[in-house]
Amino acid sequence: MQKSKSRSIVFKIAKYFGITFVVILGLLFLTPIVFEDQIKEQIKKTANERLSAELNYSDVSVSFFRHFPSLTLTLDNLSLNGSAPYKNEKFITAKEVSFGINVASLIFSKSVKIDQIYLSDSFINVKVNPNGEANYNIYKSQEQSTQSKDSSEAALKLERIEILNSKIIYDDKSTKVHFDALGFNYLGKGDLNKAVFDLYSKAKIEKLNIVYEDEPYLMNKKIDADLITKININSLSFFFQQNNLKINQLLVDLKGKFDILKDGYNMDFVIKSDNSDLYDVFTAFPPKYITWLSQTEIKGKTNLLFTLKGKYITSQNIAPDLNLDIKINDGFVNYNKSAFPVSNLNLDIKTKVPSLNPDLVIVDAKNLSLNINQDYLKSKFLVKGANTPNINGDFKAKIDLEKLTRALGIPDIQLKGTLVSDVKANGVFDQKNKRFPVTNGKMDLKNGYLKTPYYPNPITNITINSKIENQKGTFQDLKVNLKPVEFTFEGKPVFVQADLSNFDDLTYDVKAKGELDVNRIYKVFSQKGLDLDGFVKADLVLKGKQSDAEKGNYSKLHNKGTLELRNIGIASEYLPKKFIIKEGIFKINQDKMSFNNFLAAYGQSDFKMNGYLQNVFNYATTNTGILRGSFKVSARYINVDEFMSATDPNTSVTQNSAPKAATKSAESKQTGVIIIPTNLNLQLFANAEKVNFDKLNLQNAAGNLSMKNGKLTMQNTGFNLIGCNVSMNANYQAVTPQKANFDYSIKAADFDIKRAYNEIEVFRKMASAAEKAQGIVSLDYQLKGRLNGNMDPVYPSLVGGGTLSVKDVKVRGLKMFNAVSKQTNSESMKNPDVSKVDIKTTVKNNIITVERFKFKFAGFRPRIEGTTSLDGKLNLKMRLGLPPFGIFGIPLTVTGTQNSPKVKVGRKTEDLEETKDTE
Repeated sequence: MQKSKSRSIVFKIAKYFGITFVVILGLLFLTPIVFEDQIKEQIKKTANERLSAELNYSDVSVSFFRHFPSLTLTLDNLSLNGSAPYKNEKFITAKEVSFGINVASLIFSKSVKIDQIYLSDSFINVKVNPNGEANYNIYKSQEQSTQSKDSSEAALKLERIEILNSKIIYDDKSTKVHFDALGFNYLGKGDLNKAVFDLYSKAKIEKLNIVYEDEPYLMNKKIDADLITKININSLSFFFQQNNLKINQLLVDLKGKFDILKDGYNMDFVIKSDNSDLYDVFTAFPPKYITWLSQTEIKGKTNLLFTLKGKYITSQNIAPDLNLDIKINDGFVNYNKSAFPVSNLNLDIKTKVPSLNPDLVIVDAKNLSLNINQDYLKSKFLVKGANTPNINGDFKAKIDLEKLTRALGIPDIQLKGTLVSDVKANGVFDQKNKRFPVTNGKMDLKNGYLKTPYYPNPITNITINSKIENQKGTFQDLKVNLKPVEFTFEGKPVFVQADLSNFDDLTYDVKAKGELDVNRIYKVFSQKGLDLDGFVKADLVLKGKQSDAEKGNYSKLHNKGTLELRNIGIASEYLPKKFIIKEGIFKINQDKMSFNNFLAAYGQSDFKMNGYLQNVFNYATTNTGILRGSFKVSARYINVDEFMSATDPNTSVTQNSAPKAATKSAESKQTGVIIIPTNLNLQLFANAEKVNFDKLNLQNAAGNLSMKNGKLTMQNTGFNLIGCNVSMNANYQAVTPQKANFDYSIKAADFDIKRAYNEIEVFRKMASAAEKAQGIVSLDYQLKGRLNGNMDPVYPSLVGGGTLSVKDVKVRGLKMFNAVSKQTNSESMKNPDVSKVDIKTTVKNNIITVERFKFKFAGFRPRIEGTTSLDGKLNLKMRLGLPPFGIFGIPLTVTGTQNSPKVKVGRKTEDLEETKDTE
């Protein structure tokens, strides 16, 4: 009986439980169906009211089972565009985005409460342009939205954010910060609807890359983070209260705050790792060191402290202060079980960069030391500033370089030799004011050896004995002694011995002897080879003083020897291509370097030179030395266009040049004018069979050229152009890399005007009326003005004048004479023949003024004067003298343009508007 009652109770419980389960299961299926339309409508309404960006998705569904037990609305294949100026670019894309819905709000409220967001397989692409405008400002504020009081309850009241298997790219052009977070998983909890709330977060990143100013700082790092962040929505402020990070195996504590300002950021970050294992620090290094780490035994403790405090506002040139402190105590490093490990590795460095300005940097290395058995390296230094650094340093070493490289596992380089050094320095290095730190020390290397994987043979027998002294902290007191520097490469020894003192007036005693294959020695250090197999052979003795070379006291110098060069490429800041010395033997005697049959090339141009250079040593060792010389240069072909400067348009040529100016967009494409270095004083007697210059093809060019103080002067220069012998004198000087001044006088006798129009672009521009002319003319003209960055004349700057002598010219089909013929009903005026007429003109402010001239043909006696502009406008007065003697005439005016002239009877004209030069 009792058993029967028990079975009955169990049956009833099971029955009620089953009924309850079925009801619950039914509700799980039915609730989404019942409230689906209400949920979709409310979501759409909320999105329209609160989002200012375009939202798209392929499908929408409501279910309890996607993120059980939460009722979620899921948008499949979602894409959300960014805010201006990125409205047409994707901000967020996701395979699936789900919104957790508060079920009670469906039953008891007029609107839907969303308290959870889930993103799966998403891509979040954050962009900030150089002006600080970001694509994430898509959420409308309460003031911006137009919702009613009732609908305001549909605002997002988030309590949970979950992101799975996603990717984030943050690219901020204003701060030059870029990071990638791949394999990003995130869980955030908190009442995100409040103006100020605490966000509890857990984040894992499989690969994190951080790049600042194109320099990688972290690459492919694994991150595990447990964070508590106080967020103020109203002020867009983030306060990091508890942030425990793990970068690979390194534990890091992050605290501070981050405020998003209207035009930048306000930061106060403190990142530190206390008493961490040195091994764990290396796990946070770039991946290429991880392989090295697996074969290396590392011991020791380290403390790291990084702070970044202050505002970062690019538009106002404001940046935060950066501090980085690193300490390593009792470090031990042994790569691949070396018999000579590094021990007693100690490092204590504090770095400060106020306002992220390198000129204000302070690096205080209080200790950098290590041992390999009895060998040691000890150093400490304090450096303030970058341009004119204040240095206080002490470097001592007695160490076997082979043992050191093996213990540290330095890859790919075989380095041997015993380094002994003891150098102390204290003071300012300022080249402009000729200050040098007070220095005393020596650095010696014996039995040196260097081999890299880029070239099969090593540099051997390296010996360096060097000594440096400076007791007064000036260039004048600086002494450098190298006795000797020796090495052997490819079986050929090289020997250099130098004794240098008084760098204010350099006193030198240098001996150099040896042969060197430039291409092969370069390959020892780099995978990239030179295009040329450069070869240098030297046997030199140089002894003297810089001032004696400058003053011409050559009897006090003792400079002798030879320097043989073959296939050497010389790069210069003034030239966009390499100047190639094919072969040449320099003979040095005192301050003169002479050479015979010196063969060189530059681009398509070739040169054969004979002559000499003077003040070579002074020129090579100082910025103030002037190189003097005289050459005879011959060439088969010279392409002047290839010498166009490739210098930055905003860079000044000299310290006395005009200040930098904003360049127009068109100017950014300019190639640059030819720049003559200011420290050259050279005379060239040149001839070339063919010269190409700015679309001109010159034949048999010859003349005297001089370069002095950055100015090129051409005297008695002659060439053949379009079958005509031309003589010219000219001056040319660059003002900036995009501007040059010139003046010239030119005489050309009896040239074909038709051929000149067809072949010379500047002639077509300045004498466009010659298009319909045929015959022989002569020219005697002087002109000065300015060239732009494409070496084209700036027409408003042109000033000059001269005479065009017409010998026998036929004008056919010129529109101006056609218009005159039509106006005067004279058919013969269409195609006049002109002979023995001198046409004098002047040029200024873009206007060519034509002095009065007369000619006659077919019984008519025309008289013309007036102005034309370089852009083709006309304002001419014309008197058409009638046959037989021209006593009676018809006054005419010619206006309009050369393509569309307007001829009227009368004397009234309109002055052409001048275009004055703005510079």
